[in-house]
Amino acid sequence: MITFDVMKKIMAFDIQRKYCVEILFSIDDNDKFSHCWMGKSFDDETECDVYWFGLTPDGKNAFAYPTFEELSSAKVFDKKSLFEIWDSVILMEIDGCNPMERICNYIGENDD
Repeated sequence: MITFDVMKKIMAFDIQRKYCVEILFSIDDNDKFSHCWMGKSFDDETECDVYWFGLTPDGKNAFAYPTFEELSSAKVFDKKSLFEIWDSVILMEIDGCNPMERICNYIGENDD
């Protein structure tokens, strides 16, 4: 299980205006949120990092926020926030890779 503090560290990674973080996840025992995405990318229009959710494959339930704090407190999961449901979040991939193998790229090999 990846702690919420580790997720904060991943999202704090400096993407240097050219990288992105993309995380595929699901909510345990919730078919509605069985394949969701969240991430961080650089927005050329605003010239700022943007934090986002994609809650359905069709892109109709997409949300963007200027900070990770706003993303994690947005009540987009049946009136609950990512922070509130974190214990039910299952990370399936980070940047298309096994989450445990990819985390060290964002937070270092010695961190939990």
